[in-house]
Amino acid sequence: MSVPVLVLAVSAACCLGFGFVLQQNAAQRAPLGDFLSPRLLLDLMKVPRWVGGMALMVAGMALGAAALGHGELSLVEPLLATNLLFALTLSRHQTGRPLGRQGWAGLALLAGGVTAFVVAGQPTGGRALTDPLRHWLIIGGTVGLAMLLTGCAKRSRLTVGPVLLALAAGLLYGVQDALTRVSGQRFTDGGLAGLLSGWQPYAVLALGVTGLVLVQSAFETAPLRMSLPALTAAQPLAGIACGIGFLGDRLRTDTGALAWEACGLAAIVVGIVLLGLHPAMPPGVTKRAHMGDVRMG
Repeated sequence: MSVPVLVLAVSAACCLGFGFVLQQNAAQRAPLGDFLSPRLLLDLMKVPRWVGGMALMVAGMALGAAALGHGELSLVEPLLATNLLFALTLSRHQTGRPLGRQGWAGLALLAGGVTAFVVAGQPTGGRALTDPLRHWLIIGGTVGLAMLLTGCAKRSRLTVGPVLLALAAGLLYGVQDALTRVSGQRFTDGGLAGLLSGWQPYAVLALGVTGLVLVQSAFETAPLRMSLPALTAAQPLAGIACGIGFLGDRLRTDTGALAWEACGLAAIVVGIVLLGLHPAMPPGVTKRAHMGDVRMG
């Protein structure tokens, strides 16, 4: 692992974590009638706290793209998952709650899982696969699953809906990260003309906007502790699948390495859940179906 990739990825995670907390602080007061509507973004643009959170998120995405330009997706994605540590840090400052056993256990599992996966897997780059069928099977399957989760979330938006939306957004962001890396390679090889002549940058934009609507809808209907763990867990899993599936990323595949990689991913997911459910995470505002006329605060 190169130091620049580590610094860029962790800096991206910091911006993303802080940005998510600020966005949820604002989105929780949005009108429920804006659920899963682009109008939600227009309403939130009027809230300075949300705009600040978005600025941090954009900075995080830019730093993440720079990290992807110098490192493998299978390496960068687990590092980006540490955004939850920074989200918890800001939330803890807002609520004044100590970490306690749950917080320290989650922190240890997340950090240890990332370390175990990276050390055991030793992600390396390879030649991207040119088989279009494989590309579309992986991308289509991931996006299709995200659409299915979104459809289910519409029918249960005030119960498990926020979790399903966050999972869907995480899957889309994982694919977006993969296509961001492809777009960076196209720009390096062919400049601006080479970049704009491909479909990938437009897909990156579409996935980003769609994911943003899903995330903000999850933030507006439930506490951060319900949505952020699912978002943070789904994104690296989808990104790693794309990296190995069609970008040519390679991991060690001997029995011992595979066992440690699986344990590392499991520890990452469990650590994310423990941190996401920590009492320091903002509790949010309880909403009911008749709250469509709530004013922005």
